[in-house]
Amino acid sequence: MALTLRRLKSDASDFDQRLASLLNRTGEMDGEVDSTVRAIIQGVRASGDAALLSLTQEFDGLKIDEASALEIPRATWSAATDRIDPTIQNALGDAARRIREFHEQQREESWQITQSDGTRLGQQVTPLDRVGIYVPGGKASYPSSVLMNAIPAKVAGVGEIIMVVPTPNGEISDTVLACAELAGVDRMFRIGGAQAIAALAYGTQTVPRVDKIVGPGNRYVAAAKKRVFGDVGIDMIAGPSEVVVVCDANAPLDWVAMDLFAQAEHDEQAQSIAICIGPHVGDRLEAQIHHALPQLERAGIVTASLENHGALIEVNSAEEAVEVANRIAPEHLELMMESAQDWLPRIRHAGAIFCGYHSAESLGDYCAGPNHVLPTSGTARFSSPLGVYDFQKRSSVIDCSEAGAHAMSSIASVLARAEGLTAHARSAELRGASWREPPDD
Repeated sequence: MALTLRRLKSDASDFDQRLASLLNRTGEMDGEVDSTVRAIIQGVRASGDAALLSLTQEFDGLKIDEASALEIPRATWSAATDRIDPTIQNALGDAARRIREFHEQQREESWQITQSDGTRLGQQVTPLDRVGIYVPGGKASYPSSVLMNAIPAKVAGVGEIIMVVPTPNGEISDTVLACAELAGVDRMFRIGGAQAIAALAYGTQTVPRVDKIVGPGNRYVAAAKKRVFGDVGIDMIAGPSEVVVVCDANAPLDWVAMDLFAQAEHDEQAQSIAICIGPHVGDRLEAQIHHALPQLERAGIVTASLENHGALIEVNSAEEAVEVANRIAPEHLELMMESAQDWLPRIRHAGAIFCGYHSAESLGDYCAGPNHVLPTSGTARFSSPLGVYDFQKRSSVIDCSEAGAHAMSSIASVLARAEGLTAHARSAELRGASWREPPDD
């Protein structure tokens, strides 16, 4: 299968223009998708379970007569766990342990400080009551998404975890079911797409309303999350998955090529970019790509992804490579270069950073420990990976002593009157006027 790879050179006069064109993915959430999603959300809000049953039959080819059958019984999860290969069971257990251990380090605790005048200030940290997790189905099942979304929520202390997963023609992966039990999911429903997001956001007679929705999905799911945001919290608006691999002359190029393939095989919209340091590295890598591509099981998907969205970028130095990587702000960034840790302080924008030749992005996808739900489409400039902090709320605590209220009242009064808010000022002044300085002993 022929593949034409896009090649860019950082010292070319048109580099900035071509890089901007490569990274421009804004047109991919089109008006037709948004229109369809809007109608689906309106239908679910208006008709609840009846809309879910109709849409599940339309999009998943699954006819369900009673809304109660949308929920997958807990016994089904346990039976699935017994059916999967023990080797897979052990791998899932090891991955879950690593993910849990990492995320336990992120848990925030409530705190208070006492000032010299006796005023106590602090922050109260509480978990969300109920969270919805979307797990993709369709072209591939993603049990790892269950672990990565549910375990941080569980570590945070979320009261109830509701999982939705599409089951085309009634089929669902035993491994996905087993992961739900392993990760601590409380309830699961066989619904997907925009209708699942709407059900979680607004609730139906059968599906409970949640406080926040997390988890990746296709462009219909992304569009639905964007529409319901504000009525419910969301993790992020995720775009197609992406990787940038920075490779120097010593990088094993068969590893680099496979890492690019690993990202590209997700789907035709995924983006794999290599930043090649020094002369001839790009030529050698392209030759390796052409050599290894025909051996892939998903060669057609990989070819489409690389040809439409991939690129090899040639730069003249490691400094230049790091700067280009920061401009891209990728979801995944592999630093397949000498002394990768030394360059870490220079990386400003990336969802996850994989340091050194042995740190394959695929290890992060499954079992390294950090979360694989990451900001895409350049949003790593201002966003972070999913974590325990996404499932916790912070409330400020202010407990003023009499002396503290007196000291602050004059400050608040001056500022309130400067803003023309006299009731604010008088409220503060009343506290200040009530204080009497204690007598000297």
